[in-house]
Amino acid sequence: MYFLDRVDHTLKRMKSQTANAMTLLNMTFGAVAIVCVLKGQLEMSFWFIFLCALFDRFDGMIARKLQIESEFGKQLDSLCDLISFGVAPAFLIYQAILHDFGTPGIVFIIIYMLCGAIRLARFNITEFDGHFRGVPITAAGCIVALSFLTVDMMPNFIFMFLILILSFLMISNVSVKKR
Repeated sequence: MYFLDRVDHTLKRMKSQTANAMTLLNMTFGAVAIVCVLKGQLEMSFWFIFLCALFDRFDGMIARKLQIESEFGKQLDSLCDLISFGVAPAFLIYQAILHDFGTPGIVFIIIYMLCGAIRLARFNITEFDGHFRGVPITAAGCIVALSFLTVDMMPNFIFMFLILILSFLMISNVSVKKR
């Protein structure tokens, strides 16, 4: 009887941590994306950010489906999203193009990361009503990462404007319905 109780307890505990494991994989891929940027492997970084987006999408779905949503999971998700959709895409686009601008390029990615952090903190302290206030950092990060694919097709200054616009959209009062 003791053995069956332990197995049941272990299975319940594993189930309760499934979404958090997905969230941590999101962050792991974000960290690997940053390392890829540091090693000059920008295309690999792009693909790891894409993987972050997949795992970020699934962690919330799993938490709701298994009814294991928690305040801890919400906070963990935000911390991981800051790395995966704030820091990693900012470093990617900086290394791909914004480094050409020198100090202003650094300032713009710092503004982007700060606005992402503010956006996530604001989300964590407000009651969710089905609409996001400000563009979610996941959407902004994916747009920044996707813009990497166009660096050879667009004038460099466009990327400065893109980073600035996305930064302010994240902290704006724009209402975005959750899909």
